[in-house]
Amino acid sequence: MSKKKILVVDDEQDMLYAIKLQLEARGFDVFTACDGQEGLNIARQEAPDLIILDVMLPKVDGYKVCRMLKFDRKYNTIPVIMFTARVQEGDQQLGYEVGADVYMTKPFDPGKLLDKINELLRRK
Repeated sequence: MSKKKILVVDDEQDMLYAIKLQLEARGFDVFTACDGQEGLNIARQEAPDLIILDVMLPKVDGYKVCRMLKFDRKYNTIPVIMFTARVQEGDQQLGYEVGADVYMTKPFDPGKLLDKINELLRRK
Protein backbone atom coordinates (compact mmCIF):
# COMPACT_ATOMS: atom_id res chain seq x y z
CA MET A 1 0.00 0.00 0.00
CA SER A 2 1.40 3.40 -0.91
CA LYS A 3 1.86 6.17 1.60
CA LYS A 4 -0.93 8.70 1.93
CA LYS A 5 0.09 12.13 0.64
CA ILE A 6 -0.62 15.22 2.74
CA LEU A 7 -0.05 18.80 1.68
CA VAL A 8 0.56 21.31 4.48
CA VAL A 9 0.26 24.99 3.54
CA ASP A 10 1.35 27.51 6.18
CA ASP A 11 3.49 30.64 6.08
CA GLU A 12 4.90 30.02 9.57
CA GLN A 13 8.05 27.96 8.97
CA ASP A 14 8.20 26.57 12.51
CA MET A 15 4.59 25.37 12.31
CA LEU A 16 5.17 23.87 8.85
CA TYR A 17 8.26 22.01 10.03
CA ALA A 18 6.62 20.71 13.23
CA ILE A 19 3.58 19.35 11.41
CA LYS A 20 5.73 17.86 8.66
CA LEU A 21 7.90 16.02 11.20
CA GLN A 22 4.89 14.65 13.09
CA LEU A 23 3.20 13.42 9.93
CA GLU A 24 6.34 11.88 8.43
CA ALA A 25 6.97 10.07 11.73
CA ARG A 26 3.54 8.47 11.26
CA GLY A 27 4.31 7.30 7.75
CA PHE A 28 2.74 10.02 5.63
CA ASP A 29 4.37 11.47 2.52
CA VAL A 30 4.32 15.23 3.21
CA PHE A 31 4.51 18.15 0.79
CA THR A 32 4.75 21.72 2.06
CA ALA A 33 4.05 25.18 0.72
CA CYS A 34 4.62 28.63 2.27
CA ASP A 35 1.98 30.61 0.37
CA GLY A 36 -1.42 30.05 -1.19
CA GLN A 37 -0.30 30.08 -4.80
CA GLU A 38 2.42 27.52 -4.18
CA GLY A 39 -0.07 25.40 -2.22
CA LEU A 40 -2.56 25.52 -5.08
CA ASN A 41 0.13 24.56 -7.59
CA ILE A 42 1.33 21.61 -5.49
CA ALA A 43 -2.25 20.45 -4.86
CA ARG A 44 -2.92 20.40 -8.59
CA GLN A 45 0.39 18.70 -9.37
CA GLU A 46 0.40 16.05 -6.61
CA ALA A 47 -3.35 15.53 -5.94
CA PRO A 48 -2.73 14.81 -2.24
CA ASP A 49 -5.02 12.64 -0.15
CA LEU A 50 -5.56 15.50 2.32
CA ILE A 51 -4.67 19.19 2.68
CA ILE A 52 -3.95 21.11 5.89
CA LEU A 53 -4.46 24.74 4.94
CA ASP A 54 -3.77 27.94 6.87
CA VAL A 55 -6.16 30.83 6.20
CA MET A 56 -3.84 33.83 6.41
CA LEU A 57 -1.37 33.19 3.60
CA PRO A 58 0.65 35.41 1.27
CA LYS A 59 -0.36 35.68 -2.41
CA VAL A 60 -3.66 33.76 -2.19
CA ASP A 61 -5.47 33.28 1.13
CA GLY A 62 -6.57 29.85 2.33
CA TYR A 63 -10.27 30.55 1.73
CA LYS A 64 -9.60 31.19 -1.97
CA VAL A 65 -7.33 28.16 -2.28
CA CYS A 66 -9.98 25.94 -0.70
CA ARG A 67 -12.75 27.38 -2.88
CA MET A 68 -10.71 26.93 -6.07
CA LEU A 69 -9.98 23.28 -5.24
CA LYS A 70 -13.46 22.41 -4.00
CA PHE A 71 -15.12 23.88 -7.10
CA ASP A 72 -12.84 21.92 -9.45
CA ARG A 73 -14.12 18.42 -10.25
CA LYS A 74 -10.56 17.05 -10.34
CA TYR A 75 -9.83 18.04 -6.74
CA ASN A 76 -13.15 18.50 -4.95
CA THR A 77 -12.94 15.16 -3.12
CA ILE A 78 -9.66 16.05 -1.39
CA PRO A 79 -10.47 16.65 2.29
CA VAL A 80 -9.32 20.06 3.56
CA ILE A 81 -8.56 20.94 7.16
CA MET A 82 -8.58 24.73 7.57
CA PHE A 83 -5.95 25.39 10.19
CA THR A 84 -5.82 28.92 11.52
CA ALA A 85 -5.48 31.37 14.36
CA ARG A 86 -8.73 33.04 13.24
CA VAL A 87 -11.31 32.09 15.84
CA GLN A 88 -14.31 34.30 15.07
CA GLU A 89 -17.54 32.45 14.30
CA GLY A 90 -17.76 34.21 10.93
CA ASP A 91 -14.31 32.93 9.99
CA GLN A 92 -15.31 29.36 10.75
CA GLN A 93 -18.57 29.74 8.84
CA LEU A 94 -16.70 31.10 5.82
CA GLY A 95 -14.31 28.14 6.02
CA TYR A 96 -17.20 25.71 5.73
CA GLU A 97 -18.85 27.79 3.00
CA VAL A 98 -15.74 27.52 0.79
CA GLY A 99 -15.70 23.75 1.29
CA ALA A 100 -13.46 22.99 4.28
CA ASP A 101 -14.19 19.62 5.83
CA VAL A 102 -12.79 20.59 9.24
CA TYR A 103 -11.96 23.98 10.79
CA MET A 104 -9.28 23.81 13.51
CA THR A 105 -7.75 26.68 15.43
CA LYS A 106 -4.18 27.28 16.54
CA PRO A 107 -2.64 26.60 18.95
CA PHE A 108 -3.56 23.00 18.36
CA ASP A 109 -3.46 19.62 20.03
CA PRO A 110 -1.32 17.33 17.81
CA GLY A 111 -3.40 14.32 18.87
CA LYS A 112 -6.66 15.96 17.79
CA LEU A 113 -5.13 16.98 14.46
CA LEU A 114 -4.00 13.41 13.86
CA ASP A 115 -7.43 12.07 14.83
CA LYS A 116 -9.09 14.40 12.29
CA ILE A 117 -6.60 13.44 9.59
CA ASN A 118 -7.23 9.73 10.14
CA GLU A 119 -11.00 10.25 10.27
CA LEU A 120 -11.02 12.16 6.97
CA LEU A 121 -8.74 9.68 5.25
CA ARG A 122 -10.97 6.79 6.33
CA ARG A 123 -14.01 8.59 4.89
CA LYS A 124 -12.31 9.29 1.58
